Amino acid sequence: MSETIENRLSNLGITLPVAAAPAANYVPFVRSGNLLFPSGQLPLKDGKLAVAGLLGRDVDTAAGKEAAKLCAINILAQAKAALGDLEKIRRIVKINVFVASAPDFNEQHLVANGASDLLAEALGERGRHARAAVGMAALPLNAAVEIDAVIEVE
Repeated sequence: MSETIENRLSNLGITLPVAAAPAANYVPFVRSGNLLFPSGQLPLKDGKLAVAGLLGRDVDTAAGKEAAKLCAINILAQAKAALGDLEKIRRIVKINVFVASAPDFNEQHLVANGASDLLAEALGERGRHARAAVGMAALPLNAAVEIDAVIEVE
């Protein structure tokens, strides 16, 4: 029997948090047919923003990668809330990684690796995805990173 996503996360020392509730007039996810669209997730840990500021000014690339990893964990928490079971994920189709960046910061792709690596480790081949990594002037709550996703589900 193959290893489950939950087992892989546990082996990585990761326990999924309770999925964050919406902070405004939107829903935490939308399912349309066999696609799940979680709303953008911030680098929250224990319910609090864990990494704030601009990459290249307030935050270094390593901390940005950790922020992206936290966003990916929160995407999986939303997927579990939506589906009840992470094994219903067929694949991560695409992630969009928004990186709050100082004007001269150009390592958004390296920051995005924090999320991409975690998703591949946790989901195996199902976690390999297309992505965009873009610099932003600012993000909500002064978050360093925000990520949304498109997930194919059963």
